Parts: sequence; C-alpha cells; structure tokens
Amino acid sequence: MTQELTRKRAIFREEARTLAARPSWQRLALAAILILSTFFYLFRITQEGWGNPYYAAGVKSMLTSWSNFFFVSFDAGFVSVDKPPLGLWIQAASAWLLGFHGWALLLPQALAGLLSVALLYHLVHRAFGPVAGLLAALALALTPTIVATSRNNTSDMLVVLAVLVAAWAVVRAAETGNLRWLLLCAVVVGLGFNVKMLQAFLVLPAFYLLYLVAAPVNRLRRFVHLGVATVVLVVVSLSWAVAVDLTLEDQRLYVGSSDNNSALELAVGYNGLERVLGREGMPGGGPPPGGGKEEPQQVGFIKGAGPGGFGENGEPGFLRLLNQQLAGQVGWLLPLAVAGLLVAGWRGWQRGRPRLPLDVGQQALVLWGTWFFTAAAYFSIAGRWHRYYLVMLAPAIAALVGIGVVALWKDYRNSGNRRGWLLPLVLVGMAAVQVYILRDYEGWPLWLGPPISGLCVVAAAILVFARIKRSRPETRITSSNLQAGAAAAGVLALLVAPTAWASYTMFEGVGGLPAAGPRPVQTDGGPGGPGGPPRGGPGGPGSAADPALVEYLQANKGATYLVAVDRAMGASPIILNTDERVITLTGFEGHDPVFTTDEISDLVNESAVRFFMVPDKERMEQMRAGREASGGGGPPGPPPGPDSEVVTWVQDSCEKVPQEEWQSPETEGQGGGSPGGPGRAQGLYDCGSQEGNN
Repeated sequence: MTQELTRKRAIFREEARTLAARPSWQRLALAAILILSTFFYLFRITQEGWGNPYYAAGVKSMLTSWSNFFFVSFDAGFVSVDKPPLGLWIQAASAWLLGFHGWALLLPQALAGLLSVALLYHLVHRAFGPVAGLLAALALALTPTIVATSRNNTSDMLVVLAVLVAAWAVVRAAETGNLRWLLLCAVVVGLGFNVKMLQAFLVLPAFYLLYLVAAPVNRLRRFVHLGVATVVLVVVSLSWAVAVDLTLEDQRLYVGSSDNNSALELAVGYNGLERVLGREGMPGGGPPPGGGKEEPQQVGFIKGAGPGGFGENGEPGFLRLLNQQLAGQVGWLLPLAVAGLLVAGWRGWQRGRPRLPLDVGQQALVLWGTWFFTAAAYFSIAGRWHRYYLVMLAPAIAALVGIGVVALWKDYRNSGNRRGWLLPLVLVGMAAVQVYILRDYEGWPLWLGPPISGLCVVAAAILVFARIKRSRPETRITSSNLQAGAAAAGVLALLVAPTAWASYTMFEGVGGLPAAGPRPVQTDGGPGGPGGPPRGGPGGPGSAADPALVEYLQANKGATYLVAVDRAMGASPIILNTDERVITLTGFEGHDPVFTTDEISDLVNESAVRFFMVPDKERMEQMRAGREASGGGGPPGPPPGPDSEVVTWVQDSCEKVPQEEWQSPETEGQGGGSPGGPGRAQGLYDCGSQEGNN
C-alpha cells in the first residue's frame, strides 16, 4: 500500500512537470475554446438587463443592511429569497465592487462557466489525453443550457463550478487515499448546497462510489473516511440554515417559500422533495382555474400548458430528455455520451477485469458514468424543476462525449476489431437523432438538417471506404490522414446544432428563467418552450416598472415604505427602478404568511405604509367569472384564486385609487406594467385615511 501511494505521488509530480511542457497545439486549442466560451458567455451581456428580476431585486435589497445581506432579504427586510445565500452573496459582492448594474450581477455566473470549461478539460485530459479533454471542454462550452445559464443571474453555474472542483478533489482522494482531499470535496459540495441546496447533492452518489471502489486503503478505512466526510458535509451544508432557524423569529425576516418559517424545511420541502414529487396546484400557488373544480396538476408537467398539451419539461419517462421541451437544452449529444460510456467501458474491461487499485481511466468512467446516470434518472422522473437545472447533467455528457469519441476512434484504428465499424454507425445515428430533435422547430430542419446529416453521412462513407481499403500498404498514409479528417468533420458536424442554439441565445437574450434556443412549434412560452418569460425592455424581462405608478407613489408617499405589494414578482420592478423601501406581503408564490392582519393594521396606523398594490377585487371577480363561463380557458398566467387574509383586509378596509391616476394608458390590461404579472389585474389601494382600523 505504501508503494502504491508513493507511485501515485510520483504521478502527480510528473503531471506538474508535463503541464509546463505540454505541446503548443494543446495550449492553443484550449486557449481557442476558452476564447470561444468567453465570447458566448459575455458578448452583448448588457442586453440581458437584470437577468431574473426576482434575484436581482433581492441582491439590491441585500446591499441595504448587514441583516438583509445575511438573511438574503428580498424586500425591505420582511421576507427572504427562496434560495440559500452563497450565490447571492457573490453577486452582492460583485455589485458592491463594480456598482449595481445588470452585468455586474451576471458576471459571476459567466466567470463560473468559463472556469468550468477549463476544469472539465483538466479532469478529462488527465485520464484520457488531450484530445478527449479538448472535445469535452468544447462540448461543454457549446451546450445550450450552459450558455443560457452563464448569461443569467440564477446561481446554477456557481453550483456546476463547485461540484467540478469537488470532483477534482475526490479524484485526488480516490488516487491517494488521503482524507484531506475527501474533506475538501465535502466542504466544496457543502458550499454548493449553500448556493442551490439539494441540487448540489446530485453528484454525491458518483463521489461516494468512486472513493469506495478506488481508494488505495483498506475497506474499513474507506468507510471511516466517508463517514467523517459526511459529517463535514452536513455541518458545512446546514451551517447557514441552522443559524437562521436558531435566530428568534421576531429578530429575523420570514423564510420565503417555506411552510413553517424554517430554512431547514425550505431545503427539505420546497427545494427538496417538492422538486421530485411536484406540488399540487398551478405555478404561483393557489388552486387551478375554476376555483379548484378541476383536477390538480403537478407543476413541471402541467397538461394543457400549451397547444401541444405539454408543460415546461414534458411528461416523465425514459425518453424525457429527448422531448421537444428538453432536447434542445442538453440532448443534442446525449446518445453519443451513452455510446461513449459503453465503448470506453468495454475497452477498459478488455484490458483486464477491473480490480483495485483502478487505473485513472477506470476511475474516470466510474465518476462520469455514475454522475450521468444519477442526474439523467432524476431529471427523467422529477416533477417540479426548471429546464436550466439540466446544467447539472451537462458536465457528465460533455466528459463522456470527449472520452467516447476517442475510444471510438481507437477502436476504428484497430483493423482487427469489429467495433471499428461503430464510429461511422454512431455518426449516422447521431445525425438522425439531431434531425429528429430539429423537427419540432419551424424552419430550422430545412437549413440545419441537411448540412448535419450530409456531413455525417459523407464522413461515415469515407470512414467505411477507408477501413475497407486499409489493407493496401500504398494507401495507408493517405488513408490515415483522410480518416482523421473525416472523423473530425463528422464530430464537428454534430456540434452545429448546439452551436446554433447557443448563438440564438446569445443574440436574442436569455430571459428571466434561462432557456436556450427558439420556441418549439407546438408549445407556448418563452425561449426553448413553455416556462420562459417574455423578453423586452432595456432592463430585461419583467423588470420594467410603470413610470406613472412610480411617479404617483413617490409624489404621495407620506410613509416609511413606498408601497406594499402582494407578491414578489410585482415588487421586483419597483425595487429595481427606485431606491425606495418596498414590502412584500405574501412572498414569491403568494402563500407565505409574512404578516398577520394585526401587523399590517399596526403598520398603517403608525404611518409606516400607505399604499398597497394587491389584486383588484372587482376585476379579479370578473376574470374568475369569465374563466368559469369559458370552461377554465383563457390566457395563461396565475389563476385568480383566493388571496390571503392580509390581501382581503386591504381590499375591504382601504380606498381603491382610480386606475387612471396611477397607470399609464399603454400598460392598462398588461401584466408587465402592473405588478403581479399576466392574469392578475392589480389595484392600488390607499390606506392612509384608515387609521384606527383593526
């Protein structure tokens, strides 16, 4: 065992020496990929505005006080953002250093995307060589969902970077059996948990399995090491949540989207089990249209969400990742990743039945294969998640693509190996898969399908012909160059479609919820399908406040807080477009009991707040009656379900301001100009003359 550890350390020292002596073509190729990544992630980044206005407004509020910063306040210190703090802390630090601009909020994610590409190259290169590493880095850089998420202020790219750093640490731990590397892995995954909670734990089965089967220490020590690392993981992961829950409720804000004002419950419930099982009711909380008369649907695969009858992610199932909602995000190279894993795994098996200690190639296959199947299984069955969560699957796909292409090429070059015929077959099969995906997008199959399929078919034909003729000595050199060129052309052809989707995202913008590419023909919604918000406005989607509303509120303020808004989506534009303090009454989805009626009444009596932006009772009743009369049809948007007691108190106790006094004519009847969004007819209520109400 000591000799094995000495050998591993010698390998690491040799890696350090060869890194500096790496051939110039490798450095140039890697530099080109990183430059390409920088272009896709940063070019025209200012057109994205604030990105997701909900998180942008939260960062702005966090910068107003240390308390708001620590508890990740969304508004003036009453309710938190529905995510843990680390990703938002990083954005807040960027905004504090560079000024509160949209690009300053997006920059950390773009840098995380760039670093993820470089780190994936290193991880794949050290096990399978430079070509595999470069192909993996290129595939990750051009993955559409990676490009979209790197250009948005959702924090998912920070999670991807964290788990890739953790993967590097666990690889070192598996090769040396050194506990410190395993503890570093646990700490980094714990930090990832504090960015997007349980999303970071998707990689844990791969990390645990790798250490169990590969670490060059005895079995008992492996379990002890993993037990110690698990303790560290739990402590780091739950440190902030426990600190929040141990703070007296009257000394902190309400934990947004939790059921019982608990950060731990937020992690387990809203950001945990609900992502797998779904939540009854339509998006935004509340019952389905018709006052709950229709059968509840699960968010994430809502039937009837568009003309095609699909929701954001489509029906759960074995082929879900290749459906019209998700394939354009991450599915272009997914079958190639599966084929690559099988071929590379079979080659490793042929070299000798795996036994401890595993070589670096076998360890890499355990890592990336388990990562891939764990994430793919989760996204195939989970009920409530957004498409951009697929960034957690993208590194495994990209790594297996790089590994697989090299394995297919090596088999092809072996004239006595029948698996050599797999490379041309895979190229043709992958072209067919991509044409199948393109069929859901109007116009795109006509100009992307023929070049992709044509290049792959020609490349496959050349490879077949060259393999047949390879036995002739006089044609061997020429044939070798021709084969390499054909294989390269075929593989690059398979990157045309994801590059087009990434380019579309770069030029057209991402939107509030990042999604890549054009909209499928049969679905409603934003880019890439349903679930994406509309684009528009210099401040970004959903971030423009009605100037007439802001002017009216500021001119008639007379209170500590500018306005109290029922939901976060309505408060975000006001927070972003003013430096005023804003109250959110019911949190992000409209079901957080942030206030009681007595607390709101006290705020009114103390002249702390005068104006309330809540659903217009009369107009909502008209909308409800119209939907019931039409059988629950009508435009998409949050249904006019029953509101909280606080909202009802405002509607019944305060005076409604005439709409023409505070709303611009061009925004009348539009969700974008009136806080609340489409389908929620908002009213402005003046409670300034209601002192003494109980």
